[in-house]
Amino acid sequence: MKRNFILPNNTLDNNSSAFIIAEIGINHQGSIDIAKKLILQAKDCGANAVKFQKRSISRILTKEGLEMPYKNRNSFGKTYGEHKYALELSKDDYRELKKFTDNLGLLFSASGWDEESIDFLMEIDVPFFKMASADLSNFPLLEHTAKTGKPIILSTGMADMELVKKAVDLVSKFNSNIAILQCTSTYPAQFNEINLNVIRTYLDIFPKYVIGYSGHELGIAISGVAVALGAKIIERHFTLDRTMKGGDHAASLEPHGFSKMVRDIRHIEGAMGIREKELQESEKPIFKKLAKSIVTSKNIKKGEKIKSDMLTTKGPGSGISPTKFNDIIGKSLNKDVSIDVIIKDEDIIWS
Repeated sequence: MKRNFILPNNTLDNNSSAFIIAEIGINHQGSIDIAKKLILQAKDCGANAVKFQKRSISRILTKEGLEMPYKNRNSFGKTYGEHKYALELSKDDYRELKKFTDNLGLLFSASGWDEESIDFLMEIDVPFFKMASADLSNFPLLEHTAKTGKPIILSTGMADMELVKKAVDLVSKFNSNIAILQCTSTYPAQFNEINLNVIRTYLDIFPKYVIGYSGHELGIAISGVAVALGAKIIERHFTLDRTMKGGDHAASLEPHGFSKMVRDIRHIEGAMGIREKELQESEKPIFKKLAKSIVTSKNIKKGEKIKSDMLTTKGPGSGISPTKFNDIIGKSLNKDVSIDVIIKDEDIIWS
């Protein structure tokens, strides 16, 4: 069964290159200027898309949640509500950033954390939705988003297989343009909890859908392995500086790291090649130089029956392959051949 995920001017399938998302999230610190710098850097690093996080704060937190004290080195306010409001861009900011990103040739999207945010993102015509792992169990929001008809990416951190299947079943009732990302939602994720083999499981269980990986680990190696396992979407958090204030920066990639990740992914894709083993054209000169040929170990007269002790194998590999060594035994030559000479196919009387 053919799997695909249809985006504007790009359809992901089994043979496509990985679609790489720079997850800016809230690493803009609430500043449109920082957001633009991140978008420009993402473009330079080779990302295909940038993604933000859009929230209507009063709709996602209770009064108690808003007023909860929030004092730590990453806090932007005395309460959790003040902190979240400080990191929220305005609707006008989003409109401006969408145009800014479109002009750079990147796709712009955001995770909408509530129905009001989803509706606003529809208003500015984002090309796809990415559902946060935290909302995989938020079935009302999943249904609302699926009904928009936009391509929808499901991140599956903090979930077991039962929840993943239920979420996919729900979304698929309203929208068939689905991609599913393996994810571990810890910041940074520990390597022994990443479970990249889930990518293989998803490929088996969900044969119609493109599978990807959303990573929060340190370094860039794991994303490349995910691509080798079949991931066609890679999402990594992106920051200008991992030491900046904020909870996501430490689990993000800086521009130089993100750029290296993109480079490595493209190299890995090229290196995966085809499943059929072939002698490469570039190998043929090396083969001729290093491989062996069948060579005489004694002087052999014309018409003399060849015995195994009359032959050996030596380089270069320009003569008869040693794979035919036993085929030559018992045959004879149509001319005298002296010792230490490569036997050619035309020297042998095969009949």
